[in-house]
This record gives sequence, C-alpha cells and structure tokens, in this order.
Amino acid sequence: MGDFASRLAGSSDLFEHSQRSPQASVNFVTCHDGYTLHDLASYEQKHNQANGEDNRDGSDDNMSRNWGVEGPTEAVHVIRMRERIKRNFLATLAFSQGVPMISHGDELGRTQQGNNNAYCQDSPLTWIDWRLTPFQRQLLDFTRQVFAIRAANPVLRRRNFFRHLPDRPGGVKDLTWLRSDGSEMTEADWADPTNHVLGMLILGEATDEIDERGRRLLGEAILLLANGGARSRPCTLPQLEAPGEWVEVLNTAHPDPRVVREGKVSLVAHSLVLLRHERPR
Repeated sequence: MGDFASRLAGSSDLFEHSQRSPQASVNFVTCHDGYTLHDLASYEQKHNQANGEDNRDGSDDNMSRNWGVEGPTEAVHVIRMRERIKRNFLATLAFSQGVPMISHGDELGRTQQGNNNAYCQDSPLTWIDWRLTPFQRQLLDFTRQVFAIRAANPVLRRRNFFRHLPDRPGGVKDLTWLRSDGSEMTEADWADPTNHVLGMLILGEATDEIDERGRRLLGEAILLLANGGARSRPCTLPQLEAPGEWVEVLNTAHPDPRVVREGKVSLVAHSLVLLRHERPR
C-alpha cells in the first residue's frame, strides 16, 4: 500500500533526495518488452511459441492475471472484469504525478496473444489493426477521458512534490491519505496487509504551485478512491471546510458517474473512483 501511494504521488522517495522533481518519474504500466496492457489482464503464462525458441525466451515473471480463463474467451463476466482492470491501469497512470508513458496500442486494447517477447515478430502479432471492435473503441474513449481530466486539473500535474503539511497554521494539507471511513491513514493502516482500500485527497486551495507569472495554480479538490480487494467496500467521503458537495467524475466499474448520496459511495471490488468537490454556484 505504501509503495502504491508513493507512486501515485510522484515517487518522492526515489527522486526528491537528489533535488529532482516529479517530472523525473516516468510512469508506465507496460512498455515494449513484456505483455501489452490487454494481455496483462488476459494471460498468466507467456505464449512465445511463434518466436521459434520453444517458449524459453521472455520473462516468466509477468505479474499478470487472466481472471479465470487463459487467453481469448466469450465468458461475459471474464471480459467485463478484464475491461475494468485495463481501465484501472489507465486511470491510475493518468492520475499519478509525473510523466505518463503509454505503450503504443494499449489505448486500443492491442494484443500479442500472450507473447511477451515479440522482438522478432513483424507480423499481425505486433501490428496494430485500426479496425476497432466496440470494446476497443470504448477503451480509446476512456483513455481520452482520463487524460482530458488530467490536463484540466493542475493538481494532477504538479511541478513539485507534495509537502504533506498544512498551507498555514491551522490550515489544510495539500495531500491526505484516507481510510474507507474517511479518516486519515495511521501507521497501523499502512502496515495492515488486509487493507486494500486507499483514498487520495488533493486540495487545490492548499497548493504551493505557481505558474510562469507567479500566480498560484489553484485546481479543484479531488478525491481518488482505489479498491484493490476482492470485496466491495462502502467509503465515507471527507467533509471539507469549504461549502459544496462531492460529485463523481469517473468510475471504472460503471460507464456513467453515479449520484453521491449521504456522503458515501460504494467502492466496487477491483475498481477506482475519482470525485471532485463542487462548490455551490
């Protein structure tokens, strides 16, 4: 959980001690070596027979999951889960501090049929087929959506690391890590191996970021909720000093944002939700 949080926040544990910024962190889920994003959620064993090395080449440690069936399937529940997992990865990438990198074709759900070492392939295995299926079009639209959200809110593109301190005496922190009950994470929570839910609260009003003209880059207050566990969890949303209400912007388990009622949301298993705090007009 701590490593996941650090990566979301730009990996200050790796870069800040050498006076580098979040831009030193190049974030990616997949790259030219290994599985594609689609295959990461579809295969648990490499399938490199087409490379002519008796499947001995390529890594055996892929940190992947097929969600019940190895490779292509018509099982609706498996397909739905795989699509959600791909959305989780893309959203996590878009909402992490640092420089995002997408391997070509992952935004389209490109597959190499489980081949994780396709260096020798110049064939349909590695080509991109631009004739998109309905699922591929949906994934492309989702990718555009999450990166449009990133571009619209400067708190997701910080030039400096979070301070984790109040902006003034008695003020609020720029970043707070939350439990599912809406309270701040404790040392015991970070060390709990059964905890799979994490909330990332970023307050735009507490930013110390400025633009080229010296103006503060005030973004919105946003809340990112992630559930890596196998069970859905109710999450209590934090109450802010500023008037307003939480509005769901994106949910990887539902195609359309849901209405937030009574300051709580149900965080579906293996899903991610992004909310923003909307002030009254």
